[in-house]
Amino acid sequence: MQPQIILLKEGTDSSQGKQQLISNINACQMVVDAVRTTLGPRGMDKLIVDQNGKGTISNDGATILKLLEIVHPAAKTLVDIAKSQDAEVGDGTTSVVILAGEFLKQVKPFIEEGVHPRIIIKSIRRALQLAIEKIQELSVKIKKSDINEQKGLLVECAATAMSSKLIHHQKQLFSNMVVNAVMLLDDLLPLNMIGIKKVSGGALEDSELIVGVAFKKTFSYAGFEMQPKKYTACKIALLNIELELKAERDNAEIRVDNVAEYQKIVDAEWQILYNKLDKIHKSGAKVVLSKLAIGDVATQYFADRDMFCAGRVPEEDMKRTMKACGGAILTTVHDIKDADLGFCGEFEERQIGGERFNLFTQCSRAKTCTFILRGGAEQFLEETERSLHDAIMVVRRMIKNDAIVAGGGAIEMELSKTLRDYSRTIAGKEQLLIGAIARALEVIPRQLCDNAGFDATNILNKLRQKHYKGMCWYGVDINTEDIADNMQACVWEPAIVKVNALTAAAEAACLVLSVDETIKNPRSGGEADGPPMGRGMGRPM
Repeated sequence: MQPQIILLKEGTDSSQGKQQLISNINACQMVVDAVRTTLGPRGMDKLIVDQNGKGTISNDGATILKLLEIVHPAAKTLVDIAKSQDAEVGDGTTSVVILAGEFLKQVKPFIEEGVHPRIIIKSIRRALQLAIEKIQELSVKIKKSDINEQKGLLVECAATAMSSKLIHHQKQLFSNMVVNAVMLLDDLLPLNMIGIKKVSGGALEDSELIVGVAFKKTFSYAGFEMQPKKYTACKIALLNIELELKAERDNAEIRVDNVAEYQKIVDAEWQILYNKLDKIHKSGAKVVLSKLAIGDVATQYFADRDMFCAGRVPEEDMKRTMKACGGAILTTVHDIKDADLGFCGEFEERQIGGERFNLFTQCSRAKTCTFILRGGAEQFLEETERSLHDAIMVVRRMIKNDAIVAGGGAIEMELSKTLRDYSRTIAGKEQLLIGAIARALEVIPRQLCDNAGFDATNILNKLRQKHYKGMCWYGVDINTEDIADNMQACVWEPAIVKVNALTAAAEAACLVLSVDETIKNPRSGGEADGPPMGRGMGRPM
């Protein structure tokens, strides 16, 4: 009899083979079930409460999976693909998780019957390749020559992205705002140049888009009320300097032996501060913003000279102001030139809801804008922000990759038909596997029907019939509980969203299928690692 060889540390949990693979697939199914009902215009929202008792209401796949804190190692891959979809194209986070889960669900019977995972992975890759080729062949290119036409198409795509969100009733208002916002940016379309500020209270329709920069009034000292709250054509100084008396005292240690010397130090401090303030005043700036604090002496000084100041402005707001108004963030007040100052056509401090906001508009080079969102509950505002983020990302992608496909499950049904037709032309196991993947793609229209309470089987039969006749843009029509040509109904999605979702879902499915063993190391520390400290260390009694 062979001696038993202990290879792994005591307490290591290892499981392998077919059972392990099926257990991983089942874990992925559980994740899919968590987000399945959030898909589409009639999708439900999830309320997730963290350990501090803070509740988040959302139907954004990536947000839900982030907050769920999934620990199962195989199921984590689904969280990762949702995050990657969110980072890359912003929309389609729920679709990508549902597709990956459905691919695994459809190939599970083959694994139980003993088909080797490598053959399945090869089939998934082949199916993905065919699907992407079909999307590229079918997608409709946007003509960029006509700005109005392009804008109209972008608005429709933004509206489709928002139709499954909490704010779908106001999608016309918001889709126009989103497209205007993205078109204001420069060619690189940087996301951080679109600011989103949330103000509780008021109705959703009170939300507005400021062409320029807006931020909440910062903490201010006495004398602030005397400063003007409105300027036209003013210069702006952006500083990274503390304009407070204590600033100089913190930088040095001085020993004195009589009061007169102490008085000189105090006078010198005041003099340094006044010199700084004087130089800022002489530069011609009317609005002074600083990352660091602006004290009460400085506030009063500026008020006496009809200047406006705000200290402790957040860094991102400073950067956006600099981008919109020009100028530079200065670390010294010596030798300030006109080129170092920003310029805006109109500055105003305005009351919005319960907050006061500083608004910079008609800027010299406004490549930035700010959404001010209004609404009742805090959670509602946060979900509105997430919905806008998805729509903004979709519009950005559309400007870079200008191809669209019909949404509402239309493109998935067409791909399903293409793969089913292909599977009939080949022999062997691959035929069955590609047929299974074709079935898996039907999960998107099926789930759209289930979430809306429609008879999914009936609607899918109608769709298969239309697609078989070559009507490739027919998809689910939520409003009439029937099917419709979604290209004409203006339910459009960027082709890149679909390509990305399919690629990520196929990669995740292949990754889960290629794992046949899980080895879990025991937690280090405590008794598991040997005798506790101190045993046998003292002298014998």
